Amino acid sequence: MHALTHTATATEPAVTRGETTKLGRAIVVTSGKGGVGKTTTTANLGTALAQRGARVALVDADIGLRNLDILLGLENRVQYHVLDVLDENASLDDALVADKHSDGLYLLAAAQSREKEEVDTEKMRALVASLRERFDYVIIDSPAGIEKGFKNAVAGAQEAIVVCTPEVSAVRDVDRVVGLLGNRFRPQLVINRVRPQLVKKGTMLSVEDVDAFLRLPLLGVIADEPQIIVTTNRGEPLALSRDGQTANAYHAIAARIAGEDVPAPRVEMPKPTLFERLFRGGRA
Repeated sequence: MHALTHTATATEPAVTRGETTKLGRAIVVTSGKGGVGKTTTTANLGTALAQRGARVALVDADIGLRNLDILLGLENRVQYHVLDVLDENASLDDALVADKHSDGLYLLAAAQSREKEEVDTEKMRALVASLRERFDYVIIDSPAGIEKGFKNAVAGAQEAIVVCTPEVSAVRDVDRVVGLLGNRFRPQLVINRVRPQLVKKGTMLSVEDVDAFLRLPLLGVIADEPQIIVTTNRGEPLALSRDGQTANAYHAIAARIAGEDVPAPRVEMPKPTLFERLFRGGRA
């Protein structure tokens, strides 16, 4: 049996046996609704935390799809996946893939040709516990929905980040997920894909609208920046740099998670046009 055992290697962020260590934090990234940016949030948050010097394991719990490796540009390095470890067909050391951009960042990929129902929830809990012994943060990318995949993803977590887009359907789904999570996970909110121009026109919910309905601690606000798609296609998370509002927003989220007191999250609204200034009597 070697699924959850390991031997120290030159690149492994392990600790000496017998050394007293503090367990890392296991955080599930979820929403209930698909397509809101959970995987993008997971990749960028893990990158930002690793760039702060933390040891981070990203676990893709979206069994059957497996997208997190693509966002990190690691798809060609994946040899084993989470079910290989749970089924004891590979060791945790063999399955963990070191990120090629950030020291201390590792990926445990999802199985692409398996089903969520094949995952044993208690084994998943034990796997996350094992990772917590070796990493400062274990970030678990939850699949869409609230069925078996969701239950597996939250099994070993102590905290939750819920990702929501400024849409009524997304807010409703997040509200349901928060009800399932309860207070034990201390859920915090990331509002993703905010389009300031649409908010200004009144055709998209504002950050204040979403915040007022869900009433969760607001961890971050991410604008819908075209550069996110470009960096995703390259397998290079935007958080690799601090160039621009969105990259800085991910780093601010990482800082808040690490316990730093940083300014409240916000998205810059577009400046009034000349016509609007004239219509308002010259007031900007």
